Amino acid sequence: MAKDLGYTILFDIYAPLLTDKMRDTLDLYYNEDLSLAEIAEASGTSRQAVMNCVRSCEKRLNELEDQFGIREKTQKADELIELLGKHTDGSDEAKRLIEELRNIIDN
Repeated sequence: MAKDLGYTILFDIYAPLLTDKMRDTLDLYYNEDLSLAEIAEASGTSRQAVMNCVRSCEKRLNELEDQFGIREKTQKADELIELLGKHTDGSDEAKRLIEELRNIIDN
């Protein structure tokens, strides 16, 4: 099973909405880069159970993104900020406003 690292972004956004087991499993799988077998050994379950959990978590993350669209909105906002930065007069006020937008998006 190949790791789709796009899920790390979704995990960062939606982790608080997952169960403890889901969060722990995905953290080990994506952030700690453990294999399914390593997670299974550490948790005392089978590799198949871990794989099922990861797939279930990925499905849930996709559902949450479909429902809320935070990753998509953030990506679009970042693109607009970059365009805005290219089309400003370079004044201190324009730079300040762009930075303020970035801070809002990042927090």
